[in-house]
Amino acid sequence: MSSITLIGTGNMARAIGTLAVAGGNTVEVMGRDQSKADALAEVLGGGTTTGKWGAVPAGDIVITAVLYAGVVPVVAEYGDALAGKVIVDISNPFNATFDGLAHSEPTSIAQEVAKIAPAGASVVKAFNTIFRSVLEQGRPDVFFAGDNPQAKADVAAFIESLGLRPLDVGGLKMAHWLEGAGVLTVGLAGNGIGHGNFAMGVSEFTD
Repeated sequence: MSSITLIGTGNMARAIGTLAVAGGNTVEVMGRDQSKADALAEVLGGGTTTGKWGAVPAGDIVITAVLYAGVVPVVAEYGDALAGKVIVDISNPFNATFDGLAHSEPTSIAQEVAKIAPAGASVVKAFNTIFRSVLEQGRPDVFFAGDNPQAKADVAAFIESLGLRPLDVGGLKMAHWLEGAGVLTVGLAGNGIGHGNFAMGVSEFTD
């Protein structure tokens, strides 16, 4: 099993943390508000611990469960405390009308994190195409992207421990298109499907 640290105390941190504990992983929670971190750790149970904001995370896999605008600043603030860690960005940088990305260039939050991550850290994009409610109730496919093969293998193993299917989409530059897929899910929820109780996945067909 994996050891993970959740940086953030919101709904996605709770959803992923709940599955992580149920899957037998070691979980740590970090939040700017220590009382919120302590409260989430208590809710998650299963020996979940809390760490001090900005300290070296106990987990080998560090999930930045914060809003997209805060991801790069948080990684920069932690700095060398993240050296050697696998940093998983789960954010969606939606524009104000939720029909495009907040950044106009062909980049992604994960790629911007990789530019400022400390030596030895690896960045993986994952979980951003799944609505939180579906993650809590269903067993969706989890698309992920990254450049480091070992980091991706570690994240894939963690995803499998949650009872979910990991699907590798390629190198970290594919994180831009995963963020676009996040926009697509919102478009489907508001139009063709009309609700958020679904997840995009892959169906394989054989002759």
